[in-house]
Amino acid sequence: MLPNMWRSLVRWGVRLGYVAVLGVLFALSSYLAFSLFVRRGVTPVPTVVGSTLQEARQVAADHGLEIRHRPEEDRFTEDIPPGRILDQSPGAGSLAKRGGRIEVVLSRGRERVAVPDLVGQPLPAARVTLAAAGLDVGGIRQIFSPRPEGTVATQDPLPGEEIDRSVAVDLYLVAEDRRETFLMPDLIDRPIDSVRPFLERSGFRLGTVKYEPYEGIREPVVLRQYPLAGHPLRRGEVISLVVAAVEESGGGREMS
Repeated sequence: MLPNMWRSLVRWGVRLGYVAVLGVLFALSSYLAFSLFVRRGVTPVPTVVGSTLQEARQVAADHGLEIRHRPEEDRFTEDIPPGRILDQSPGAGSLAKRGGRIEVVLSRGRERVAVPDLVGQPLPAARVTLAAAGLDVGGIRQIFSPRPEGTVATQDPLPGEEIDRSVAVDLYLVAEDRRETFLMPDLIDRPIDSVRPFLERSGFRLGTVKYEPYEGIREPVVLRQYPLAGHPLRRGEVISLVVAAVEESGGGREMS
């Protein structure tokens, strides 16, 4: 009796195993069929970052996708050359339905700014103007120019040029024209009648001439001078004198 019972149990075990295998195969085939049904018309999104629009459209077309570009969303960047794709959505590797779109943003390259006009500005003001534009001062050189001393005579790059923020602006400042600088001569005790033509010939301007009585002097000679002797003097500067007044000059007087 026991052998028959064992044989029956074995037969039922075989039958149950067979049914289990059939169930697993059915479940697996159902999953695969459902997955293929759901995924039908779906494709992985390719990488288009770094490509041109033309290149990206070709790659996207191979996957049944389209490229959509919105120029207003393009951004400045130092990493990707201008005109190439900076960002994409959906990202590379994600799944998308065929016929769908990949939104792309292009690089505008490095941000460029217009160089401000610095001509005529003193150096401190030029520095502030450049800093406000996001630019730095480069080399500072001196040149001779009829403009006021210490102001910007010219610049490189020129005003209005568009440059990267990394480019510094060189400034050329007006230097003191030492060729037109003289030492104030000593005019003390020299007659005013000889001093006047001397200054005129030298290109200096004679300003106020004040007469003061001075005992013991019988001719109008220079008593004091401004600037003092030896002081640096540039052509066109005004010179003031105090001259001894003598009897024939009619006493103390002042004239310009």
